[in-house]
Amino acid sequence: MQFRLITCDMDGTLLDNAKNISDDFWPLLGRLQEQGIIFAPASGRQLETILDMFEKAPNPVSVIAENGALVYHDGEIVSLTTIDKTATMRVLDAIAEHPEVGWEVTLCRADGAFVGHTNEEFARLTAMYYHKLNVVDDVRNYVNDDVIKLALFTRGDPEEVAETVLKDATGDDLAVVVSGTQSIDVIHQDINKGIGLQELAAKVGVPLSQTLAFGDYLNDTELLAAAGTSYAMANGHPQLKAAADHIAPSNEENGVVRVLQQLLNP
Repeated sequence: MQFRLITCDMDGTLLDNAKNISDDFWPLLGRLQEQGIIFAPASGRQLETILDMFEKAPNPVSVIAENGALVYHDGEIVSLTTIDKTATMRVLDAIAEHPEVGWEVTLCRADGAFVGHTNEEFARLTAMYYHKLNVVDDVRNYVNDDVIKLALFTRGDPEEVAETVLKDATGDDLAVVVSGTQSIDVIHQDINKGIGLQELAAKVGVPLSQTLAFGDYLNDTELLAAAGTSYAMANGHPQLKAAADHIAPSNEENGVVRVLQQLLNP
């Protein structure tokens, strides 16, 4: 295989619709690691969550977490980008001014995530994505200089909400990323999964031309653009599919595993 670093989104890409990793993936990962190929999940999920999900890995994986705000390799955080406290509060103020959107907010810091106690059902769902989660009275009390992301759930169209409600609040220092059919992430303007891939590739000494990336949604746009070769999932967003080098079978068809098996056995 010509690739030395493979990175892969999780939800809608490596995971099936039940949020499971195929049993076929683990022996494949072992073969990749035996050949010295680095595998790095790239996700909006928390680092601790991703590490828990890869407990079965024969050897530790590298991780691009929090949509690129945190990069992890060889047991340590090698890159961490936070957002300004004032900017975080500015977004939270805008959210409070538009309750009709039906927001749920997860405040993400390097030392854990925080949700309000007012919606226990949302907190239970959020725990699937953030294994290091704190349920608190008011997330605003936990805003400090260590915030790396605001993960927002909306009952409206996230692309429309991002454009109409959040655009002015984020200003020039924050980026609004549509990460799912009801999800929006607010992160540092200079951060995305593609930057995370560049940081990781530089750390391990792999040229981007020898990287391979898989993704399915708009928050994977920069990841696929940065990689030497890119695959969008058949179930992916039309814009991402149009920009990718190749189309992989859907996540429900075990598309990532099927493509990697073909590449390992040409």
